[in-house]
Amino acid sequence: MTQPQPLLPPPAPAQATEQLPYHRLARLSPRYRWWRPLLGTLVAAVAYMITVVVLMVVLAALGSGLGYPQDDDGWPEFGPVSGTAVDLLCIAVGIPVVLLVARWIGRRPAGTVSSVTGRLRWRWLLLCVLTAVPVQGLAMGCVFLLPADGGPESQWAGWPAFARALIMLVLLVPVQAAAEEYVFRGWLTQTAGAFLRSPWAALLPQAVLFAAAHGWGTPWGFADLVVFGMAAGWLTWRTGGLEASIALHTVNNLVAFGISAAVVDGLTSDDTAADAGWQLVVFDVLSMALYTAAVAWWLRRRRLDRTAPAPAPQPPAPLPWPPYGTAVPVPRQWAGQPGPGVAGAPWAGQPGPGTAGAGPWAGQAGPGAGVSPTAPDGAAPPPPASAGRPEAGTAFPPASPGTGGDGTDRP
Repeated sequence: MTQPQPLLPPPAPAQATEQLPYHRLARLSPRYRWWRPLLGTLVAAVAYMITVVVLMVVLAALGSGLGYPQDDDGWPEFGPVSGTAVDLLCIAVGIPVVLLVARWIGRRPAGTVSSVTGRLRWRWLLLCVLTAVPVQGLAMGCVFLLPADGGPESQWAGWPAFARALIMLVLLVPVQAAAEEYVFRGWLTQTAGAFLRSPWAALLPQAVLFAAAHGWGTPWGFADLVVFGMAAGWLTWRTGGLEASIALHTVNNLVAFGISAAVVDGLTSDDTAADAGWQLVVFDVLSMALYTAAVAWWLRRRRLDRTAPAPAPQPPAPLPWPPYGTAVPVPRQWAGQPGPGVAGAPWAGQPGPGTAGAGPWAGQAGPGAGVSPTAPDGAAPPPPASAGRPEAGTAFPPASPGTGGDGTDRP
């Protein structure tokens, strides 16, 4: 007779994994704590300053060894092209600083600062660069049509000087622009997004800090930088990575530095984008709007990952013992009862499974009774060793060999 099987509860439905947008990727680590983004920001600022100081000391020693003249402060005068290269390198060191802080302090893959896929999507970056080039070229063409401001006329630097400067700019401006994107649209946006769910609330602080990092020039120039920071931040959030903002920033800086390198002493000027006038700001904002619309158009025709799955919650550690009420009690063996794995019956004198012609008790007819089993050679089998029922008045079955009457083992 088969016993009814217990009814098992239905399996729990699988919970949908939360999808994190780009500005929330600081929470991607299973070891996320609220203080990690704040500590990482402090460590990144200190590490960046130390790295720049070390780089400046090395470059100063290199310039002195190469015989460059020194200014009043004892700093080597590298010249317009080499001096600009030093400035760009000092900004570019922000990339390894941010990536290492994300890995060591944030306890998450460093590539999550690049995009939701954990890496830089190079094909998408190239497509964004090809989109930004004609847009920036059109904007600069409109700027050249503006009337002159009455300042001194610029002089052509010549092809040899322009070629040297252009080679340096093509090599260093991309990493300089990418470093600013990793710092502002990357780390700072994700730090704010660790506490703010709204992407707009997370993008505003980095845009203001980005404008302030370029200096306090004209109100138009400051507003232009804030708009640039918001547009680049929206592109980063919308595309799930820094590629679109890096492309816009790189092409914009290459055009600006290239125009400066084309004139005599253009690279020595202290003017930045914060000093721009309202005419230039108008064309710059229009070009950013056109580029943003073009990227949005591309997004409708390309499939890009915009979110990353949040880490699954870790299951609780198993208890060292079963919880109360779930353990199955095991009865103590009776004296004379064979243990597990011993051939025989549960009680002494009871035939075990597979014994032909015997019932539950010795002498009791079981399945197959009435059939005389014979040995293979035709001889009758010997009678069983334990025949007959238990004697009347016996409380327990007789002890098996090797045990005492009180159930204790005897040597």
